[in-house]
Amino acid sequence: MLMIRKPSKPPAPVNVTISHLKANSATVSWDVPEGDVIIGYAISQLRKDGQMQRSIREVNTTNRACVLWDLEEDTEYVIQVQSIGLNGESRASNRVQFRTLKETDWVPSNSSNKDDPTVQEMNRNMPLQTGEMIIIVVVLIMWAAVIALFCRQYDIIKDNDSNNNKEKAKPSSEHSTPERPTGGLLRSKVSKQIPEVNITQIEICP
Repeated sequence: MLMIRKPSKPPAPVNVTISHLKANSATVSWDVPEGDVIIGYAISQLRKDGQMQRSIREVNTTNRACVLWDLEEDTEYVIQVQSIGLNGESRASNRVQFRTLKETDWVPSNSSNKDDPTVQEMNRNMPLQTGEMIIIVVVLIMWAAVIALFCRQYDIIKDNDSNNNKEKAKPSSEHSTPERPTGGLLRSKVSKQIPEVNITQIEICP
């Protein structure tokens, strides 16, 4: 009789620890035993008084740490971590309990923030934000230059059209005279210069 072995689930995470405690956040990290393919993790976050519970699930990642946000100051929490493998989720890790700080207790320091995953993530995002701002400024400057060039060309075309219209209107208003009055004036001047001849005064000689 052939026995079909059911695929086993991955082992539970080990060495679950809490670091970078603050008033409203904390970082949980863990280790995964070697030999199993892990594609993600699941974190169960519970307030010790049981009033609020949160589940965080992330797949397609090799991270072994997660930042817990929106925590309440001076409050106790209990967390457990599970590994997500190709054949399902592992059993939950050992329960880890911690207490957040008060707002007045937390004082930022360069040494503590240097290794904080949240700070590292912000530092990685800052160049992207700066690059995006530079791109936006360059695009705005290019658009302003195009608009200025268009307005300048439009003014030049408008001035040329205005000058052409003035040149066309000037001869027609100042130099042109009607044909018939001009011809009439000429005919009247010529007719006045020709002397009148009396035919009766001409004598015919033999």
